[in-house]
Amino acid sequence: MDTKGLETLLAVALVAALAPMIVAALPGPRIPQVVILILAGIVIGPHVLGLADTSSVRLIANVGLGFLFLLAGYELDPLLLREHAGKLAIGGWFISAALAVGAVATLVSLGYVKDFVPVGLALTTTALGTLLPILHDNDMLSGRFGPYVLAAGAVGELFPIVAIALFLTHRAEFIAVASILAVGVVAILLTILPRILSPSALQAIVRQGRRATAQTTLRWAIVLLLVLLVAAAQFGLDVVLGAMLAGMVLRSWTRRMEVDVSPLEEKLDAVGYGVFIPVFFVSSGMTLDIKSIAENPLRLIIFFVLLLVVRGLPSLVVYRHTLPRRQRIEMTFITATTMPLLIALTEIGLSDGVMIPANAAALVGAGVLSVLVYPAIAVALARRGRAALAQPGTAAIGLGMAGDGGVVGAARAAGEPSIAREADAADDLGTAPAE
Repeated sequence: MDTKGLETLLAVALVAALAPMIVAALPGPRIPQVVILILAGIVIGPHVLGLADTSSVRLIANVGLGFLFLLAGYELDPLLLREHAGKLAIGGWFISAALAVGAVATLVSLGYVKDFVPVGLALTTTALGTLLPILHDNDMLSGRFGPYVLAAGAVGELFPIVAIALFLTHRAEFIAVASILAVGVVAILLTILPRILSPSALQAIVRQGRRATAQTTLRWAIVLLLVLLVAAAQFGLDVVLGAMLAGMVLRSWTRRMEVDVSPLEEKLDAVGYGVFIPVFFVSSGMTLDIKSIAENPLRLIIFFVLLLVVRGLPSLVVYRHTLPRRQRIEMTFITATTMPLLIALTEIGLSDGVMIPANAAALVGAGVLSVLVYPAIAVALARRGRAALAQPGTAAIGLGMAGDGGVVGAARAAGEPSIAREADAADDLGTAPAE
């Protein structure tokens, strides 16, 4: 038996179990558990105390990464990308891509960067899967603000994943496109699978197995995840593409079953956030090369700021006719939050032998720092907005209290003109701007 592996797994499990207790015990505003998991991973990892070995939990961490993207894909309705929120998100991503080209070109000319494509793509990513528990816990996904956040996050994950498959798989362009299409076809075939089965028989299986020891629906959800992970890997694509497609397929399954799927959703959260995903975050902290970052702190600061400038700031322009000022600022910090794809991109860059190791460490460090800082700012802004609305005498006209972490204009939702432009103070409280 691998004693070292068991010791590492014990250390990681202990960190995961202590994280919610530490969060509850800390004074002041509640901080995300992700922060504790990453910081604890740094402490127990090989670069600090050396209590845990990342290779021992790599498989479980990869499954955790898969669950992270599965749950992100499950939250995404593909039709959302065709709606106004999706179109704005796509436009915002292309603005970020253009800014990334300029920023990385400048860094290349200064001799700071050698691996152009991975670094450029890294600056256009958004960690929707990482953000989901934070946004859910702070009620920032409900109301009218929620679809815009989900669309921006989904595009910030899906588009870079496709770009990775096209430009960084070391295959001819035709083969790369064919591989993406092949995995897409597998996903589509899995989507139509419930139509082949008898609806009444399928519903009976779901109802009988979802609360029994068989846990039929949960087991098939995990099988679906693993099938698409393997399919993506077999076609030479990054497994996160398969995981996100698995979430989208699972969503289509549950919508066609015409049964209560809340037990399945609760189980996915329990298995994902309770077991596998914490291992991924702790493992991510363990792999962070603190020594390299300490020797080159300026690189981390540069990438940390560029994440905000390249990925975040376009939100201020893209949503100027759609969201109030405070929600646009919240969106700026939400979209600038990233990490899982940075790890994948730095691994690709290092395997190419082109990316400077110090840049790889700085990119991952900037991603970790973005998870620690940017969501906290967005949450603080949302709480400030709710606190302002709760004050006696605050005008309620045009303001929605749906707990969406940025308030929705009730007048706009009813089709009435907004009064947001009549006063900057109203705009700060979250009133939607007039169109």
